Amino acid sequence: MLDIIRSSDTKAISKLLRARTATLAEAEAVVRPILEDIRRRGDRALLRYTKKFDRIDLAKTGFTVSREEIRNAYREVPRGFVGAVRVAATNIHKAARRQLPRPCSFSTSPGVSVGQIIRPLERVACYVPGGRFPLPSTVLMSVIPAQEAGVSEVIVTSPRPAPAVLVAADLLGVKNIYRLGGAQAVAAFAFGTESVPRVDKIVGPGNRYVAAAKKLVAGECGIDFIAGPSELVLVGGRGNAEWIASDLVAQAEHDPDAVAIFITPSLKLALQVQAAVRGIVTRLELPLAGQSLTAQGGIIVTGNMAEAAELVNRLAPEHLTLFEGATSLLGRVQSAGSIFLGSYSPVAAGDYASGTNHILPTSGAARLRGGLSAADFVKAISVQRLSARGLAGLEKAIVTLANTEGLKAHAFSVKCRFAIGA
Repeated sequence: MLDIIRSSDTKAISKLLRARTATLAEAEAVVRPILEDIRRRGDRALLRYTKKFDRIDLAKTGFTVSREEIRNAYREVPRGFVGAVRVAATNIHKAARRQLPRPCSFSTSPGVSVGQIIRPLERVACYVPGGRFPLPSTVLMSVIPAQEAGVSEVIVTSPRPAPAVLVAADLLGVKNIYRLGGAQAVAAFAFGTESVPRVDKIVGPGNRYVAAAKKLVAGECGIDFIAGPSELVLVGGRGNAEWIASDLVAQAEHDPDAVAIFITPSLKLALQVQAAVRGIVTRLELPLAGQSLTAQGGIIVTGNMAEAAELVNRLAPEHLTLFEGATSLLGRVQSAGSIFLGSYSPVAAGDYASGTNHILPTSGAARLRGGLSAADFVKAISVQRLSARGLAGLEKAIVTLANTEGLKAHAFSVKCRFAIGA
């Protein structure tokens, strides 16, 4: 179910790396005509694709969820759900608030003041998948950072939104919840239609068609990143084998393409975790998680912890857990979407309620950026003010550089300010 691989087996390691890289080429070919059709025909095309793919007749249901549907949703969520959302939301708000860049102003030389002002985006769409499981946590993780950034209008969109999704969005004060999904939803919010407003940015996870659509509209509509299958790398030299195995199985139950990898220098612990994984999958009756672990999972036995650190940076995982015997590696980790330290920091804590964001880069993209944050919903706009003395002090450098580039008018725009009689 979960193969044990020696770190010296480069062929097996390469296979694990390939399993994390999902090509979007096929999906792009499918969604490209959908995007163009909605760009040209607006609502007519959107109605058609929603009926075809989601089996929803928007002409009858309306594009947005009604207040009556939301009131009914409160009756369908489990007891304690509202309280759980409020606990998680409080922590996510606290974390997001600290992520915002700050306005500033400072002097770089006498008479020259530079800095930045911070302005929020005006309207964003938060995509919540409508797959096998309801995902109210994705509502919290996408909506709250936007709210903390000061975004004027935050929209939630989800095909057939579950009651838990509706209640979570309502508790956060979201006014408009659209029943749109797939590539057609991405197109509608990227381009705007008669019934769907154009947004500045689309965020949130989705299947490969949603990911392909986000990639294709990124030139004219902001996106967070192109997310692939979820993944976890867990590193430990010692610890409770069942706890380690439970984290791996939890990761694998996301979807059949999820990736879960355990790296350890201890063959004894590797064998214990392998057995524990098999037991948990059987006990919790999670055959799909078992399939995922068989296809994309693995246990890598390294020679030492230094080698484990090198593998982590090569993998640049979405989630990284450093168990006992590995927390000291934190200073050597260069790339990871989100890091969990110690035995009592399961990924599920970050998925739901600790406050950090679970919308994270996958497939090695953690080499380039971290997870979604409030900073993704603002613009840092540079500001400068130069006095006559300040500009005079820079005149020679500016004119020399402008002339070197052959931009005479640039040079003149500075020199004319100091010409006699100016």
